[in-house]
Amino acid sequence: MGKSCKVVVCGQASVGKTSILEQLLYGNHVVGSEMIETQEDIYVGSIETDRGVREQVRFYDTRGLRDGAELPRHCFSCTDGYVLVYSTDSRESFQRVELLKKEIDKSKDKKEVCRGTPVVRDSGPWAGFRRPGTALFFPHLPGARFETGGRGWRPLPGLSCVPLPQVTIVVLGNKCDLQEQRRVDPDVAQHWAKSEKVKLWEVSVADRRSLLEPFVYLASKMTQPQSKSAFPLSRKNKGSGSLDG
Repeated sequence: MGKSCKVVVCGQASVGKTSILEQLLYGNHVVGSEMIETQEDIYVGSIETDRGVREQVRFYDTRGLRDGAELPRHCFSCTDGYVLVYSTDSRESFQRVELLKKEIDKSKDKKEVCRGTPVVRDSGPWAGFRRPGTALFFPHLPGARFETGGRGWRPLPGLSCVPLPQVTIVVLGNKCDLQEQRRVDPDVAQHWAKSEKVKLWEVSVADRRSLLEPFVYLASKMTQPQSKSAFPLSRKNKGSGSLDG
């Protein structure tokens, strides 16, 4: 088991975020029980990934969003994953998920820009931030700098290229068992998810088994081994540290 992952669970009020966590982790949610509005809570669970390794996940159960309110800023800090929840009987709750995805994307863009050294903007396939007259900085590669010279590029001594970890997002359409009350077309929802490059499942708190696949996927994706270098050097060039262009 590696580090504990932070996952923010968010969505409009009354879509079943807390019920999903209670059923997933403890299997004790009673369908039809009185709902109590969540202020903010933390659940800790151990989930077995598709690699057969158990990983600890901290779920931040956020307060249901109302009247255009945005996620608190701390929800974007050091977060490994998001679970965006809507209710299939509420078109408005699905639209809120669309807005949340945009908020998350905006936050990710800001983080990537801030990781670079504030210098001159470069262009081309090696675009990054350049300190005039010295090295090239890549905002999406924390700690990575490359010097130009000769035929290729070489990493500066003592600095490694570590890809910025990707934030994993899954979307859950809850209450899929309430077919007569359905207001969100599943084909429309899946088309949106595909365009946003996120995975979407329709689930029901009444069926705990429907919750397992998305959360196993989430834990597996967040903890999959990262490549040590975004620019691996061939054995031939390893000694000189050069990378031919």
